[in-house]
Amino acid sequence: MSVHDDLTSVRRCLDELTRSVRRLEQQLGGSGLEIRRVRTDADHLRESIALLSEAAASLAKPRRPDLVPIPDTPYDSSLWTDSDDEGLGSRDRRAP
Repeated sequence: MSVHDDLTSVRRCLDELTRSVRRLEQQLGGSGLEIRRVRTDADHLRESIALLSEAAASLAKPRRPDLVPIPDTPYDSSLWTDSDDEGLGSRDRRAP
């Protein structure tokens, strides 16, 4: 099964759970703490599945990395003022 199929199956089961909770709420009354907790938990599950669906959709789309243009012109030599050459030390000193 694909991720989309699994998420659809979970949504169907969650719909059935919600219907069952409503029936219980009608039979037992909606004022009890226990039934409110179950209803709230089912709502949280629905929100979590929605977030998971969004995450799965974003993973399915391959993202191209942002391209950074590199100019063909030479770099400004002032960028390298007071820099060390890697492995050679400072400009005005001898290499070890």
